[in-house]
Amino acid sequence: MGNELSGRTALVTGAGAGIGRACALKLASLGAAVVAVDRDREAAEKVAAETGGLAVVADLGEASFVARLPAEVDIVVNNAGFQHVAPIEEFPPETFATMLKVMLEAPFLIAGHVLPGMYARGWGRFVNITSVHGLRGSPYKSAYTAAKHGLEGLSKVIALEGAPHGVTSACVSPGYVRTELVERQIADQARAHGIPESQVLTDIMLGPEAIKRLIEPGEVADLAAYLCGPSGSFITGVTLTVDGGWTAR
Repeated sequence: MGNELSGRTALVTGAGAGIGRACALKLASLGAAVVAVDRDREAAEKVAAETGGLAVVADLGEASFVARLPAEVDIVVNNAGFQHVAPIEEFPPETFATMLKVMLEAPFLIAGHVLPGMYARGWGRFVNITSVHGLRGSPYKSAYTAAKHGLEGLSKVIALEGAPHGVTSACVSPGYVRTELVERQIADQARAHGIPESQVLTDIMLGPEAIKRLIEPGEVADLAAYLCGPSGSFITGVTLTVDGGWTAR
């Protein structure tokens, strides 16, 4: 794939670890200048050093975060998010609201911030990491599922509005990825479902998947990079699943 993104600037949220870090490294390897956005300063600066890019420390749960971001970017990877597992009647309303701010409102604010520049240059790419929970529901994940479903819808609107201006928008929908986010929720899943932690991976996480393994972050990043390159120029308004057959059922 060479340096096909040379001269492009890519903003990646949640870039400090997991899928975000993998996307930042992949896009940098293709020549993009990376803006690594994360609320963890040390993690953001480490990725910036690895990619030769810029670190931006920002909490996407705060409305003022967008003022810290550069407006002149060509690629946006909306990846930042977090998980909370609980039945609806026990789900803290403030946590629900914050999850929607980080995973749905923040991508909306970012789009409003960068789209004018993309339109002026006649080129732009949005890659929204939505998860299979943007397409399917799971018990005890009301906020995460609602936010990801909402991001799927926002992505389609960006695709329709951006098409006349050379801007595409698509979602990448992975199943369970080998990240800290997944590892941290095993105990929560065990408690919510009333099963031992040893059963969570086999019975809950990998239960719906035909391919019984966790997805590697690099596999998601490869698909995100494909959408940003020349071969992805006609892929917009859609969702590409990386779910091991989960949504085939």
